[in-house]
Amino acid sequence: MTGSQVKGKSFRGALRYNQEKVAAGKAEVLDNSFVNTTERNIMKEVAMVRMQRPDLKKYFYHTSINFPKDENVSNELMIKIGRDYLDANGFNQHQYIMFRHHDAGHPHFHILVNRIGYNGSVVSDSNDYARSEKVLRNLERKYNLTQVVSSKQAQVRGMTKNEMEMVQRSNLPSHKIAMQVIIKDVLESKKQMTTDEFISSLRAKGVGVIFNQASTGYVSGISYTYQGIVMQGSKLGNGFKWSTVKNIINYEQERDRQRIHETNVRSEHAINKLRAGGKHAQTNRANPPGGTQRYGHLPDKTSNAELFIYRPSFAAQIIRAAIAEADRKAERAVDGAINAVLKIPKSSRLKRYLTPTVVGIIAALVTNLIWWIVS
Repeated sequence: MTGSQVKGKSFRGALRYNQEKVAAGKAEVLDNSFVNTTERNIMKEVAMVRMQRPDLKKYFYHTSINFPKDENVSNELMIKIGRDYLDANGFNQHQYIMFRHHDAGHPHFHILVNRIGYNGSVVSDSNDYARSEKVLRNLERKYNLTQVVSSKQAQVRGMTKNEMEMVQRSNLPSHKIAMQVIIKDVLESKKQMTTDEFISSLRAKGVGVIFNQASTGYVSGISYTYQGIVMQGSKLGNGFKWSTVKNIINYEQERDRQRIHETNVRSEHAINKLRAGGKHAQTNRANPPGGTQRYGHLPDKTSNAELFIYRPSFAAQIIRAAIAEADRKAERAVDGAINAVLKIPKSSRLKRYLTPTVVGIIAALVTNLIWWIVS
């Protein structure tokens, strides 16, 4: 089983989405803790519990539990798994509703939960992904279901949703997959290859290497570069981490110290050259391997969606700039409206009632404007 989790404040939105699936015959309600399952009643009951923690914004927890397509899972088994999942994650005194969906190529169901308990306690979201994964592994064993390799044990990391969408649009393999294939081929091409051979073989195939090397020569990590992308070994999978690679190749710290240093200098120079040539390029010199980053010029036909996928910092800049511009426009509009109101004589009843009305309307418009820009 695999689980996908979301935390937020839109209980109604997720509820409506699932209930529309039910109305269309594409889903069914499996289990719930409410008096009845109408949207109006559920939201009333949720609101009553929320009154105990009015300042908690992300009170809503939503997870989908997915099974392999050939797994035979009855509704009764799903309910048992769902209840066990809730109990093991601390949701044993909480409002919930479960939906089974029938519009996908594999069995799966959704659980919507209020993080606020009946007694006002809140289930912590600290390490919830790791906790959820551990619970799913235990449930697989308990109910004799197909065992899924945990993310920590996975030698090769799978594609994310955004990467899969990119592949579908471009009909080309993602940079992650390309790097995985190239590095794996190099590691399998020769037994006990030297560090120099490892670096040279990767470079010949277009993959650069950056080692996290201390002044003592000790190497604690590795990252790879490919077509302007820098990615940590751990992001590719455990099979590409330095702790794994150093046991495959013939590595010796003192012997390879200078070679690794020269490789880092060369990789850093290449990145700086790309960074200088790209109008949107960014990098963190102190920690260049952090996550995934794109350097250099982006293709002329790169879509906004691709920019957001490859350049999370660029996306954040766009959003922040848009919000700042909206704030400036809103501030000018509010100032103009207030000045107009202030010109009305003090004794006027119109001013008494118009001021809060104008400010309220403008505040609502500003809020909608910002939400429109962000979304």
